[in-house]
Amino acid sequence: MAGHSKFKNIMHRKGAQDKKRSAMFSKLSREITVAAKMGTPDPDMNPRLRAAVLAARAQSMPKDNIERAINKANAGEGDNYEELRYEGFGPGGVSLIVEALTDNRNRTATNVRTAFSKNGGNLGASGSVSHGFDRLGLITYPAAAGSHDAVFEAAIEAGAEDIESTEDGHEIWTTQESLHEVARALEQALGEPESTKLAWRPQTPVEVGEGDAETLMKLIDSLEDDDDVQTVWGNYEVSDEVMEKLD
Repeated sequence: MAGHSKFKNIMHRKGAQDKKRSAMFSKLSREITVAAKMGTPDPDMNPRLRAAVLAARAQSMPKDNIERAINKANAGEGDNYEELRYEGFGPGGVSLIVEALTDNRNRTATNVRTAFSKNGGNLGASGSVSHGFDRLGLITYPAAAGSHDAVFEAAIEAGAEDIESTEDGHEIWTTQESLHEVARALEQALGEPESTKLAWRPQTPVEVGEGDAETLMKLIDSLEDDDDVQTVWGNYEVSDEVMEKLD
């Protein structure tokens, strides 16, 4: 289980997915509103909004919820949200990047700092860990989208930089600038992706042993439970054997 992977997102406790669905919808709605506010409310003309809508659909978010979130932007709501990034260190020397959308930066900063300090981590200064990551585009597809060879061929043809396939699905990496162009080309070949987003890909993964893994997962859960936190990225790798012991 790699920290840069979408599969890290609470997949280590699948039973928690249902409990977190309403919180997930809230975060997806916030992203849709902010994306619509920053550009046009038409997903076909607004790459960030299109990515947000696709992510919502991938999580089975009702169409009414999606339209309501877009309408909030049209009504002038969502003006106060700002994008924040926090960087810090978790158990085992792991580097973490926390992305948030908030209307109260003091509240968010306090909550993030508390999550780190209570779960064996330390919040660092801006830039303290991001130099160890590359800022890239990430497009994800479920395993059912096709075989590794088929997805690899489609991704290369679409202009992707790198492809990683596992039994859980496919991760297709692009440059920042070509993310939406590649995503559109892949849609023609593979259908709608599960997600299209800018991501932080670690340059040097850190293997986390059983002793630190449990505390690390608690830290990540604590951060992801916060309403303002959208995504947590890390450079950790946890073996399947260790994960099974934690479940």
